[in-house]
Amino acid sequence: MTNRSPWLKFILGATLAGVCAMAPPARAQEDTSEPAEQQSGQQSTQQQPQQQAQQQSGQQSDSQQPAPQPPQASSTQEHTQPGMTQKEKQNVEHEKKTGTSKDRIFWIMPNFLSIENVDTLPRLTPGQKFKAVGRGLIDPFEFFIIGIAAGLDQATNSNPTYGQGAQGYGKRYATDYADNAVENFMASAVMPSLLHQDPRYYELGHGGFVHRTRHAIARLFITPTDSGGTQFNYSEVMGAGMAAAISTYTYHPVGERGVGVVFNVWGTQMGWDLSTYMLKEFWPDLRHRFGRKRADADAQP
Repeated sequence: MTNRSPWLKFILGATLAGVCAMAPPARAQEDTSEPAEQQSGQQSTQQQPQQQAQQQSGQQSDSQQPAPQPPQASSTQEHTQPGMTQKEKQNVEHEKKTGTSKDRIFWIMPNFLSIENVDTLPRLTPGQKFKAVGRGLIDPFEFFIIGIAAGLDQATNSNPTYGQGAQGYGKRYATDYADNAVENFMASAVMPSLLHQDPRYYELGHGGFVHRTRHAIARLFITPTDSGGTQFNYSEVMGAGMAAAISTYTYHPVGERGVGVVFNVWGTQMGWDLSTYMLKEFWPDLRHRFGRKRADADAQP
């Protein structure tokens, strides 16, 4: 999202700070269960020599028959084990069929190009990439958050040439919405279609907080390709820069034009997208955490 308004940066920054503050305890809570698992593992290892001896004797007697192979569980099966809600399971099936998600960060923010549960997905056609971006841009949340940002810009008299009143608010709203649309289409639809890159974010979902943060940062510069490989993220880096230049030199006021303005908007956009990748990475942890609390509350008499 190309953001010249400081208020949108503040809103997302505050949200990201909340995620960073809440995600480590969730990871720590998972780590506290490891000693009990290790104890049970130690008990099972004491029985392994006897079991191995029995297995070897059984294999010698049945040497003429091939040993049965255990079924290989796919990543989707692993993620659809007990503990997931019915809605999350339905989202897994949606991801498998369409290659996009039905998820929403904090249950309201569109998260359609973030993949959580499936490793192998059908590639997106150019039409599907444009459709996914357009789907997010006409979402009610987008109109709502742009409306808040435009209202705050109006209150602080951002872009004084727009004036005040309904006309000034309308200009600010249209500008903020256009900035958002241009950047999203350039970075997630136009450039990925031309360069055959995959605009989806694949959540890592395991490891410590620092490890997963590095994964989110790396996604800013490295992206999957439609063929399954990886490339430098030209779509993100060049798309954000081209969007900044387009918006600066077309419909923004003359006083906001210049090479310095373009680079400033480009840098702001890269920081904004990094923040959204962080949200995408850690949002499932928060959702599961809140889901467990809700389930525990419902289970209590």
